Amino acid sequence: MEILKNTFIPEIKLVSRGKVRDIYEISSETLLIVTTDRMSAFDVVLPDPIPYKGVVLNQITLFWMDRMRSIVPNHLLATDVADFPSILRPHAGQLAGRSVLARKAKPVPLECIVRGYISGSGWKDYQASGMICGHQLPQGLVESQELVPPLFTPSTKAEMGEHDENISTARAAKILGQDRFAEVKRLSMKIYSQARDYAQSLGIIIADTKFEFGLVDDQLLLIDEVLTPDSSRFWPRDGYVPGHSQPSFDKQFLRDWLTQSGWNKQAPGPNLPPDIVQQTCDRYLDAYAILTGHRLELP
Repeated sequence: MEILKNTFIPEIKLVSRGKVRDIYEISSETLLIVTTDRMSAFDVVLPDPIPYKGVVLNQITLFWMDRMRSIVPNHLLATDVADFPSILRPHAGQLAGRSVLARKAKPVPLECIVRGYISGSGWKDYQASGMICGHQLPQGLVESQELVPPLFTPSTKAEMGEHDENISTARAAKILGQDRFAEVKRLSMKIYSQARDYAQSLGIIIADTKFEFGLVDDQLLLIDEVLTPDSSRFWPRDGYVPGHSQPSFDKQFLRDWLTQSGWNKQAPGPNLPPDIVQQTCDRYLDAYAILTGHRLELP
């Protein structure tokens, strides 16, 4: 197992190199998805990787996808390098623990965001307008307060280097069609509800998260990452008090450091001090250990 910023697998076609994931085409129906240790913040890929972050993201996603199979099928075909095609065996060091074979699906063109607590961009929108993505909220809410019921607040899927745009549910329904929109909303809310209750029992508050779905022969599949520290806000339940920002097990710690550093949030990103890299890594590892009950065995 290696620290991996970029993959290099010349035997197969590289389809895309995203902010975190490298995607290769195995066949017309199958993709190899590799979750690297690249770290992005404010839609900029930073110069320094977070060691083994990709392994944590991949393993947490596998954990959640397995738990949510009764709610929605997913795109996974194989998760162990030993079960991958023989052409990939020379690259086992790059792929171990951080890669999957997946069905090629047509992505639904929305980020399906569920907010159980008011934080981040939602808190900023509420302060400015009393609304979040078209949802009118009561007056007097405070930062990090629980939202009952949770809100479904979709966004557009931006191209590399661009910013996602929060949109209303009405606009999302126009993009997808009413029936498909209703389906992704129902699934997103159900997955979040089950995950929130499970994590709460272990001492983690899932404040918000985003899901992605894809279509294969008109069947909706859960794809990409699921309930990871990159796609969610994880807060410790102990010590939770609304009215201010919360400590976290996710990359909010790094976002806060970047904001305080004076960086203008434009590429290129700044180099990260070793202690910030280590503290970020530790938060990801802690989230995995608490949620799964296992510690990742790293070199």
